[in-house]
Amino acid sequence: MHRTLVSTTGITQVGYHEDSDVHGTLELEFESGCVYQFFNVPPKTYDEFLHASSRENYYYDYIRSCFPNSRIA
Repeated sequence: MHRTLVSTTGITQVGYHEDSDVHGTLELEFESGCVYQFFNVPPKTYDEFLHASSRENYYYDYIRSCFPNSRIA
């Protein structure tokens, strides 16, 4: 998955792959080097995350515990 560099506290790269019209896979790389994939993420959630005034807060409030995920690195 192609990831884009972002300037957010704690998160260094973001990627998204639409699996269907309804959901997709969000991939986040953290400053620690850990990479997680979050599954069944709606495109709207990804868009809101990218445009949030605080991506870190959006992650904690709307992504971290809301979607099934897997650590891949």
